[in-house]
Amino acid sequence: MSVGDALVFLRAWLRDPRQIGAVAPSGPALARLITSRIDHLDGPVIELGPGTGVFTRALLKRGVPQHRLALIEADPEFAGKLSRRYPGLRVLRMDAAQLGQTGQLFDDENGASAVVSGLPMLSLAPEQVKAIVHGAFDRQLRHDGVFYQFTYGLRCPLRPALLDQLGLEAHLIGRTWRNLPPASVFRISRRQRAHVEA
Repeated sequence: MSVGDALVFLRAWLRDPRQIGAVAPSGPALARLITSRIDHLDGPVIELGPGTGVFTRALLKRGVPQHRLALIEADPEFAGKLSRRYPGLRVLRMDAAQLGQTGQLFDDENGASAVVSGLPMLSLAPEQVKAIVHGAFDRQLRHDGVFYQFTYGLRCPLRPALLDQLGLEAHLIGRTWRNLPPASVFRISRRQRAHVEA
């Protein structure tokens, strides 16, 4: 990470600590973990809250083509920097809570295969978290699409009541101690219906 990226991140945190959630960007170990189950052949990917682009770089390294990656960034300074750094990527300056109110970002491919979220879910208001997750599953992800979320805690940052309400389930895919602070990554997907035997 460059000194410039660190300064941009710190300025954004000072402007709105609840929206940023950390005083430093995620590290490479967390970026590798949260993108570890994404294959460039699976389909388009939406990244929420890319910030300085740590997860973006990991997604591109995994072979996700630029035209199949959309970045949703509310902070104008981050969005501008990402647009300049990755001119071939679609960078949308908007609140991720608007995902359910916008058109499908990858309409021609039946939706995205994955959402990679760098948003600080525990710092956001519950109604904002619900709007983000519901919008992703209702409007943007295809039926077998997956939402990857990291947290600095040990439990999934989405409350069990919200998962139940939206028909979702969360599974831990791993933890990394090589991040400041250490982080866990959860895979959130639509709940599989149990097969009923006649």
